[in-house]
Amino acid sequence: MTWYALQYKPAQGDRALQHLQNQDIACFYPKIAVEKIKGGKRTKRLEPLFPGYLFVNLEQTDPMWAKLRSTRGVLRIVGFANKPAPISGDVIQHIKDSLNSVAEQGGIKPGQAVQLSEGPFEGINAIFQAYDGEARAVVLINFMQKQQRVKVPVSALKN
Repeated sequence: MTWYALQYKPAQGDRALQHLQNQDIACFYPKIAVEKIKGGKRTKRLEPLFPGYLFVNLEQTDPMWAKLRSTRGVLRIVGFANKPAPISGDVIQHIKDSLNSVAEQGGIKPGQAVQLSEGPFEGINAIFQAYDGEARAVVLINFMQKQQRVKVPVSALKN
């Protein structure tokens, strides 16, 4: 079977996925955990890797093609010259493998070396210790021949 991209209606990716799966259509809707600072608070949420698109695995001769356009949440089938554009299974597998490696890496872990990119300690190497609230982090820096604990904005850290 071959993979094809579907465009879903704005903010209806999960709805389209659910209705496609209810019809026993193999789907792939890649999402990644994104950490954002909103209102001074650090929040984590899942967001689509390709906003507006999901992938389905069907044969050209499958009778389900007729039902795709009328599925709730689905806007259109991505294609050229009125023909669906196939996507190689290798590309989809590569995306799946990449998602797994990103999920394993996670965020900054205690003991990880970082560099400070702003403020009075800009350019200094540090060791990440812990998060302090939503927008700050505690790091260790070598200052005056001694390790000092310093609180810095999370936005100032570079891996």
